[in-house]
Amino acid sequence: MIPIRPALRSDLPMVLDLAHALAAYHGDAATLSLAALERDCLGPAPWVTVLVAEGTTGLHGYAALCPQMQLQFGARGMDLHHLFVCDTARGRGIGRALVQASLDHARAQGCGYVAVGTDARNARVQGFYRGAGFDELAPGSRFARRLA
Repeated sequence: MIPIRPALRSDLPMVLDLAHALAAYHGDAATLSLAALERDCLGPAPWVTVLVAEGTTGLHGYAALCPQMQLQFGARGMDLHHLFVCDTARGRGIGRALVQASLDHARAQGCGYVAVGTDARNARVQGFYRGAGFDELAPGSRFARRLA
């Protein structure tokens, strides 16, 4: 079993490094600072929930979740804003474990769905989300999974 848990203050420097690596993967220059990450994850008004996959040598990956709402339907949801697994840890079920923990977290928050966006050119990731039970909402770029 892969240990997944909420991020602790001591995890944030590694989460920061992983978030910067994810941005670089997408060709972006991350400007996220440790202070902003701490404010948004652990501050008095947290904006994001970060779940981490812990390994013996540090973190293997993380998921960042932001609440959302379809107000007209009174439907709470959760956006799986980031999902990242280190290159050296891929293929071991860590991504699936992070998605499952994200779904569990969303259910615990009273959400009826989880949404996620992908790069429209990344067929491998799109297949991953389809395999995890997500339905395609916009061709290759937006997926959602209803929660029971």
